[in-house]
Amino acid sequence: MSDNTERRAWVVFTNQTELPWLRFLKKGYRHCFILINDGSNWISIDPMANYMDVVVHHAPSNFDLPKWLELRGHGLISARLNSEINKAAPVMIFTCVEACKRILGIHKRFIFTPWQLYRHLNNNKSKEFYNGKFNINA
Repeated sequence: MSDNTERRAWVVFTNQTELPWLRFLKKGYRHCFILINDGSNWISIDPMANYMDVVVHHAPSNFDLPKWLELRGHGLISARLNSEINKAAPVMIFTCVEACKRILGIHKRFIFTPWQLYRHLNNNKSKEFYNGKFNINA
């Protein structure tokens, strides 16, 4: 699917992490991953430390996966998929944040943590909130 207007994306923020050294990050913003709806399917792209977990979720087309995740304590913010930038992204260490930035087409060098990514998306003029709010039950 080449038309980004048909796809919707969310960044999911969570407090869950298997890596002890990530516990210094802001509570509720220790890990992030991408959720995409292409109009027919829900796809999650979850960059883990040891592998990339990509899942097409077999759920009815009317299932509200962002709401389901929100009810389980995850924070979500909708995000625009931008494939219009025609230059390479800056070379950065590959983290969950960097994976999300690459998928969304964000080329900002100084976004390193999930909290910084949330703040960037929240301050973005073209932002859309899931149901008009952001909720984190950390």
